[in-house]
Amino acid sequence: RYRDEFLELMRSGTVDIVFANSHEIKSLYQTSSFDEAVAQIRKDCKIAAVTRSEKGSVIVRGDETVTIQATTIRELVDTTGAGDLYAAGFLHGYTQGRNLKTCGDLGSLVSGLVIQQIGPRPRENLRREAERAGLL
Repeated sequence: RYRDEFLELMRSGTVDIVFANSHEIKSLYQTSSFDEAVAQIRKDCKIAAVTRSEKGSVIVRGDETVTIQATTIRELVDTTGAGDLYAAGFLHGYTQGRNLKTCGDLGSLVSGLVIQQIGPRPRENLRREAERAGLL
């Protein structure tokens, strides 16, 4: 419903970072092609992080593309909170001056943890898990 307004926010520079999943980005650009949608968002915002479920995520900034592997999980239980946790992990790394790969790996790690349980609040200590993974 607000596609044009959202695109204008991105194109005007009001928004610095966009988080989306693959379905959302294809809907935003009205295409069935993930690659075409990524090419468009690359032009429209400074940084975009696009999640792809078990395919991981793709982060773009200008001509730079960073591909992030999905965290290996034991069992998918509940996807509630996965996108929010991905964004939280990414933003934690970003505000700490980490490179885009580490930011994406942090997002992947914490979203991978939360989908293995019921509910959106991680039971694990996320700092300890990130340290264990060598990301902090």
